[in-house]
Amino acid sequence: MNWSSRERKRRRMQYTYTAWVPTTYPPLPKIVTVKSKPSSAKTQTPIRYSAHEYINYNDNININDDADDGRKFALPYHVKNITSTSNPFVKHCLKLRQSSSYRHSHGSALVVGTTPIREIYNFNRSLQERTVRMDCLLLLDKVEVPEGLDNISTHTVRVSSVVMKKLSGVQSSESIEAIALMKIPTSFFSIDVNQKEADCRSWFPSIHRILVLDGIQDPGNLGTLLRTAMAFKWGGVFLLPGCCDPFSEKALRASRGACFQLPIVSGSWYHLEVLKDEFQMKLLAGHAGGNEEPRQVLQLSQELADSFADVQLCLVLGSEGRGLSEESQRVCELVTIPMQGEFESLNVSVAGGIFLYMLQSKTHRFI
Repeated sequence: MNWSSRERKRRRMQYTYTAWVPTTYPPLPKIVTVKSKPSSAKTQTPIRYSAHEYINYNDNININDDADDGRKFALPYHVKNITSTSNPFVKHCLKLRQSSSYRHSHGSALVVGTTPIREIYNFNRSLQERTVRMDCLLLLDKVEVPEGLDNISTHTVRVSSVVMKKLSGVQSSESIEAIALMKIPTSFFSIDVNQKEADCRSWFPSIHRILVLDGIQDPGNLGTLLRTAMAFKWGGVFLLPGCCDPFSEKALRASRGACFQLPIVSGSWYHLEVLKDEFQMKLLAGHAGGNEEPRQVLQLSQELADSFADVQLCLVLGSEGRGLSEESQRVCELVTIPMQGEFESLNVSVAGGIFLYMLQSKTHRFI
């Protein structure tokens, strides 16, 4: 087959992506330089594309040569099937699942599994102002559209079992029928640690109960805490430095998509202090207890929870390995869960579940 010189040149191109971590959210598009192989010409000008783009010849995806640098990375709507794991769009999705900096630079995340996708979709549909946008829904080839996803009006693409297995990260693709490419929600705020001006009134619609996570690095624990906070109707979550990405693969799986439904703010102790002072919030911190603690440590009880019923509060939970930071121990009132057993402490997600249940808003209690 004879190709034009432009087509031959375009097929020889090699693509290199450079990661870029934004300091603010939402991120600005990054620029990637795409270089072609040396030619006989004396000078060669690199072609610059937005990092949101890709080219895929195997699946009939074309890019207009006359398009400008502002083109966004989007799967052309006429593409209905993807069968190859070497497809650049598949590589893009895989990197979204694996790399935190790549996720936030593109402002997108990969949600694996029918249940979290359905829950996010139903939650978003119930809001007057939508906070989540689904860019693409990937369905396993030759499988019926799962119940609850059949009326989603978004670009739907059928993928082979090999592609589904690659993107889902599970050994068997039979248990995974759907994957969604979603924009990181507008309810997520990432504040530069050096930023001294912040509009804390825009962070949380309700500030009566806010969960604060202090250096939670295990994505399973973080995701479980997000899911529990959502279940007990807490107003949002504040992530202090040292926490893992709530949109990571394991955190998303553990939270079952709660990070797309719950307002989340990532900031420093300075920003948390601003929030506390603005709304006159009380700071409580879960503590393992022990006789060596020089300060008074309160014991969690129904009576104690009732005394905080009308108080706006933040509950701070530290990592399982290192516990509360010095700052948390210094500024917070410490509360421990009384235990009859000989164990020193509970898993942070288990302890967090007890705290979140006992300290939930009075209007949401069952007892």
